[in-house]
Amino acid sequence: MAPVIIVPGNNTVRSIGSHVWMALGLVAGLGLGLAAVWTRSPVLLAATRSLRPLGTLFLNLLSMVVIPLVATALFAGVAGLGDLRRVGRLGIRTLAFFWAMSLAAILIGFVVAALLLPLAPITADQQAALRVAAAADTGAVRHAAEQIPTGARFIVELIPSNPVRAAVDGNLLPLIVFITIFAVAAAALPDEKRHALTDLADAATQALIRIVRWVLLLAPIGIFAIVASALSQFDVKFIVDLIRAVAVFIIAVIAGLAALIAVVLLPVVALVARLGPGRYLRAIRASLLMAFSTTSSLATLPVMLEAAESDLEISRTVASFVLPLGASVGRVGSALFQAVAVMFVARLYGVPLGLAGMFQAGAAVFLASLTVASVPSASIVSLVPAFTATGLPLTGLQLLLGFDRIPDMFRTMTNVFGTLTAATVVAAVEEPAYTPHA
Repeated sequence: MAPVIIVPGNNTVRSIGSHVWMALGLVAGLGLGLAAVWTRSPVLLAATRSLRPLGTLFLNLLSMVVIPLVATALFAGVAGLGDLRRVGRLGIRTLAFFWAMSLAAILIGFVVAALLLPLAPITADQQAALRVAAAADTGAVRHAAEQIPTGARFIVELIPSNPVRAAVDGNLLPLIVFITIFAVAAAALPDEKRHALTDLADAATQALIRIVRWVLLLAPIGIFAIVASALSQFDVKFIVDLIRAVAVFIIAVIAGLAALIAVVLLPVVALVARLGPGRYLRAIRASLLMAFSTTSSLATLPVMLEAAESDLEISRTVASFVLPLGASVGRVGSALFQAVAVMFVARLYGVPLGLAGMFQAGAAVFLASLTVASVPSASIVSLVPAFTATGLPLTGLQLLLGFDRIPDMFRTMTNVFGTLTAATVVAAVEEPAYTPHA
């Protein structure tokens, strides 16, 4: 059995090589779908059609655990902090920094997506074909888009009158708000009562993570089945355009992450910690390379601690608190990736979002970023609330899973960049004597 890596930084628990197997499933699906389209062989076309139930089964299994996993992981993460008054000034400032950077990342993601994704060669006819392949016809998608609440209605519907009903209906955004409020209340309970609740939530989360790991064993087969069955309905030109659209998406993600680092993270370090970009990048480059190559923030944590204490001269008190916490909630790279992914899938399937839809998707991404369970490909799995809130077909997740390796490398590196930036900024604010050598 392959060794398992637990990755709180980009929130994944994966067997080594799982990205390879998913990519192989994608390539095999592309190969079979192209062969069926190119030859129009009745045997190949019948084979691709027979694979559709396998793809649907995989998607249903993944969706099955989303609501309980979001509930238990979010509750355990927020309630586990304890009384926020006892977390102290250091904890409040650290959390505030991470949340502010997540909001900035989501905003940059939307802006970059709006600028670059129109370059993807997707026509209205191709969007309609994709909706048919996703079993989400134009009327259903339009109806879902029309149901997106706006203005005061959106604020009112964020607070569910019946949280259980919201869960049954798959209305995850109000459910997440309720769980967050409940978790904040539980965090203020005496430790004995609080631990009873968080221990139960932790146990449930671990059981659900195990289920997700079992389900993701089927990911290569599920991706192969849905890609092959979908592509067999299209022509060669459409398939080429789809591949080009995916390439534009990956470029948009990388460009957005680069903008986040250059426009937000580096200037914050320069202004608050008075540390030049060159000096800062030299101090953290080993951590960035480790994160990029392993896509594992946990594997990078020892390197980050060494860089923080030796190169950035951050006190052990600050480094030992901020860096492990950042491994759980420091998801600036993932937040930006998710914002671009929502816009990409919306464009791919021709679902109009508008300002209201973008706001609702951004809210779902941000609330999920408060704490996300350590599940495989969590940056994609945790997109389900944003997809359901905006009427996007969940089959778009299959496509994202198939080529996730490249975005994963860049977003994990950015997650680590954000965590080290948080430690540097908090050290400068908390310790007036903190003056790293320029």
